[in-house]
Amino acid sequence: MAIGTFAAIDVGSYEVSMKVFELSKKNGLKELNDVRYRLELGKGAYNSGRLDIDMMEKLCGILMDFQRIMKEYGVTEYRACATSAFRELVNSIIVVEQIYQKTGIRVEILSNAEQHFLGYKSIAAIETGFKKMIQKGTAILDVGGGSLQVSLFDKDALVTTQSLKFGSLRIRERLKELEKSNTHYEELVEEFIRNDLTAFQRLYLKDRDIKNVILMGDFLAETIFKGANQDQIFTKEEFFDTYTKVVNMSNIDLAEAMDVEQESASLIVPTMIVIKDFLELFNAESLWAPGVSLLDGIAYDYGEKKKYIKSVHNFENDILVASRNIAKRYSSGKNHIQGTTDIAVAIFDSMKKVHGMGSRERLLLQIAVQLHDCGKYISMGDVAACSYSIIMATEIIGLSTEEREVIASAVRFNTAEFVYFNAMRAEYGMDRERYLLIAKLAAILRIANAMDRSHYQKVKSMKAVLKDKELQLIIDYNKDISLELGLLDDKIAFFEEVFGIRLVPRRKRLA
Repeated sequence: MAIGTFAAIDVGSYEVSMKVFELSKKNGLKELNDVRYRLELGKGAYNSGRLDIDMMEKLCGILMDFQRIMKEYGVTEYRACATSAFRELVNSIIVVEQIYQKTGIRVEILSNAEQHFLGYKSIAAIETGFKKMIQKGTAILDVGGGSLQVSLFDKDALVTTQSLKFGSLRIRERLKELEKSNTHYEELVEEFIRNDLTAFQRLYLKDRDIKNVILMGDFLAETIFKGANQDQIFTKEEFFDTYTKVVNMSNIDLAEAMDVEQESASLIVPTMIVIKDFLELFNAESLWAPGVSLLDGIAYDYGEKKKYIKSVHNFENDILVASRNIAKRYSSGKNHIQGTTDIAVAIFDSMKKVHGMGSRERLLLQIAVQLHDCGKYISMGDVAACSYSIIMATEIIGLSTEEREVIASAVRFNTAEFVYFNAMRAEYGMDRERYLLIAKLAAILRIANAMDRSHYQKVKSMKAVLKDKELQLIIDYNKDISLELGLLDDKIAFFEEVFGIRLVPRRKRLA
């Protein structure tokens, strides 16, 4: 039986941590060690956008210690991820390079959407509890040091995920001077976050009935809720009883009661206030604090990719559903999107031997189709540029910033004139691999979109057959498709330029 040893490292806003796991197909994930160091990287990052030399030395020292531990456990692979503190550094690339040169550890800066998707995976890994919980309207709250992520589920489907910039460390740092002269700190925090909460309610909670809240992260699970009950599920009343006790305690008293450092204790109250306000906003009935963290999500993701773990939950579908809801927000045509998706996927699947793309690129193509018309919400005359701007400004859970740029660019070049490599590199700093992927996705999207130019879904089905250096599109239709075929010529020329094969539409009229 193959057994692997893997380390997950989280360079967070107020803590640097590592878990070592043993992985096997028989037992899945087994945690071997959990190491944590208190280090408030967020202080410098959020205030000045930089880490001072002393902080860098401390961080590198911690990572060197992690190197030593990994060797002791015979770790063969690791993944080190940094989150919001590193995202806000003005010199993040320089910092990551310094860390690598001093420690040999390559740190990956996660986008917000990637970070919270991995966190979400750590909860979904508890399959029985998660599956049962999301049958009713459910929200996942991830209160980090720099930001808060809230994800909404409705009938087992991920509806939306949004990031709000009021993490516990950010709140503490912004309000620390005002706290000294204010006897009701909780009211101060609530005023500070009220506007964002109101906006979130107005935009995303219409007709949403949220019964359950899942609390992401192990910070409160290992302090406030530690040992409270076996399943870590609390009623709203039980949470409010705990809340009332906590907010009236000083940081010194909290540190002593929870057996944590005072700096850690100072984050408990702002975190509890945020959770309380969301429970009230949702009018939720229960709270589940399973005590999982980003580290568990990183390991779960690795286990999935290496086929140690087979999840019963379809995470790819979550990304597609979230994209579909973004398209719905911008009033994109549902029937047109579905018809265009069917054609695009048929072309993609028939050309695997030609295009060299895999399942991840197939997913990006489907998302591009979902969002290709979103710019019409802003301007009917400049759809390409507006669509690009919307996609680049919108978080799509599970996607990196680079993947989002690929999708936005493919959508842009669906209707705009294609920009070739030298010009694209000069304007966007595009590398060769992403440039080629954009060209391939745009070429397929152009054909698929053109086949429903009238938005009447005249093509009832289409079969794409690759023969030698010719791709035949066998089109079943029941209405006149002269418009679609007549406007296809320039799309075909670009397709043939990108893939180096002929594309031949063949009609097959339905009776």
